[in-house]
Amino acid sequence: MLLTGIKNLKSAVVPTALFEVNPSPHPTYPDVVYVERFGDMFKLVGGINQPKLVECFGSDGRTYKQLVKGKDDLRQDAVMQQVFVLVDVLLKKNAPTKQRRLRMRTYKVIPLAMRSGLLEWVDNTQTLLEFLKKAHPLYRPQDITLDEARTEMTTMDGKRYERYTAVTKNLKPVFRHFFFENFCDPALWFEQRLRYTRSVASSSMISYIVGLGDRHCSNILIDKKTAEVVHIDLGVAFEQGKMLKIPEVVPFRLTRDMVDGMGITGVEGIFRRSCEETMRVLRAESEAVMTILEVLQYDPLYNWSLSQQKINQLQEQGEIGAPSREEDNNKGPSNQEADRALRRVKQKLQGLEVGTFLNVSGQVNHLIQSATDPHNLSKMFHGWFAVL
Repeated sequence: MLLTGIKNLKSAVVPTALFEVNPSPHPTYPDVVYVERFGDMFKLVGGINQPKLVECFGSDGRTYKQLVKGKDDLRQDAVMQQVFVLVDVLLKKNAPTKQRRLRMRTYKVIPLAMRSGLLEWVDNTQTLLEFLKKAHPLYRPQDITLDEARTEMTTMDGKRYERYTAVTKNLKPVFRHFFFENFCDPALWFEQRLRYTRSVASSSMISYIVGLGDRHCSNILIDKKTAEVVHIDLGVAFEQGKMLKIPEVVPFRLTRDMVDGMGITGVEGIFRRSCEETMRVLRAESEAVMTILEVLQYDPLYNWSLSQQKINQLQEQGEIGAPSREEDNNKGPSNQEADRALRRVKQKLQGLEVGTFLNVSGQVNHLIQSATDPHNLSKMFHGWFAVL
């Protein structure tokens, strides 16, 4: 294999290596980590485009795992990660959010061309679907199976709410067991459950602001060491999920299993207060957030709407993953779509919901109610698994 013959690339920096900026007047930096060699094997990690997981050995002796994609446009993912990094910095600078240790988990995305790029591999994680597929039959064997639940919700008719209610009665949440399995020490169990709750809160608020959709169970990772959530496949943003054949009507994923991991208080207490503090920072720093997003407005290659092919692929795959982002040959002027998308982001940062300007607590309350409303959840695409 040609890749394995490449060694000692002293002019090639490991692209997913992280370098902290030193703000001191006379900064010093460690030696730049270059590519020493690549691993002899690669691994397919699933998905219709079969991305490859490769190992890159750096000159610092560390192994950097990288996910190589050759049929996806990663530019939007890269911009979304820039927003997440900015929000993480803002949360660490703000005293109340720093005290609560609120943060946004990020990873590096490096677009190499229009349809190829690299992503930093996030170790010690599993998708939400991976755990729930194992946990439901293990801890609730008397319940219906996930396949049966999905089949029941597949039929599109006027009884979606009744079907959703019937399924939820026979399929109880089990995500609390994630913490029992991974954190045996009581103090650690309690701490990591708090960290999970705060992580869901902060990621939910920023996901709502940028209109991040397609948050099905395979697009949310759970860190098995820290219990934090990591969002992947960020190709459906700026409320593009509302353009699907079955529109997404919830602001973020806050289903029963997500809430089950938060403990007896559920969305009250820690979760609600963390949401409010995160939203308060986002609204106070709205200019910084908008500056990054406006980069896309002047990108002539960026699509502000989903092509019909993408729409079809998204809801055909269901839980499998995001679609191949094929180029849209019918691109035209998208200034109006860009203005609409960014105007809506600005309105969210101002607290405008359902025609009314709300304060932070009112806006957060509205979002939590929308995300947990059974009527809204019953309208979601069956592959999104709103019953979990």
